[in-house]
Formats: sequence, structure tokens, C-alpha cells
Amino acid sequence: MASKKELAELAVAKERLVREGELYRLSALRSKHEVVNALQPQALLHGAVDQAIGALQARLGNFIRPGGGLSSIDFKTLLPLLMTAGTWLSRRRRLAKPALAVGALVAAGVMWLIRRKSGEEN
Repeated sequence: MASKKELAELAVAKERLVREGELYRLSALRSKHEVVNALQPQALLHGAVDQAIGALQARLGNFIRPGGGLSSIDFKTLLPLLMTAGTWLSRRRRLAKPALAVGALVAAGVMWLIRRKSGEEN
């Protein structure tokens, strides 16, 4: 027969194993919920938009100002404003072409200012 000391040690070890098992089950359940939430359409769309914004910043940033460029622009703030303006313009068909022309002129002006500013810094 085991002594009282050995029985106490076995009880402590058993309790520790039970707690480790509970922790394992909880972590597996949490991981399952994270995967389910990550596969929601809204989360997938959010990730795709983040990837597109990163690619846009990388491509257009080097085009506008070599060595950086658009890292100072917060596209996540700007995108909803642009979508609102685009929706408003889509309802008013006769304003679409003038708005595109003004947008192109503003973009060219901003690009010119950024290049001029980067030329002065170098």
C-alpha cells in the first residue's frame, strides 16, 4: 500500500493533469471560434481590402515619390469618403464626367506637389 505522502503527491499530480486538460480544451475551443470568426464574409472582405490598400500604397507610392510615397496617407479613413462621393456621383449621371476631370486634375496637382516637396528635401 502507498503511504499518505505518496497518495497526496498522486492527488496533486492528478489535479495538475486535470487542469492542464481543461486548459487544452479551452484553448482548442478558442482556436475553433477564432477560425470560425475569421472565415466570416465580413472578415474575409476586410482582409482583402487591407491587402489591396497595401498593394496600392506600394505601387502608387513608388510611382509618385521614389523611396516611399503614400505611407503618410490613411486609406482606411479616406476610402469610406471616396465611396460616399462615388455613390453620390453615380446618382447624378450628368456630374460624373466633370467630377472625374476634377479628380484627375486634383490627383495631378497633388502628385506634382509631392514630387516638388521631395525634390526640395533632397
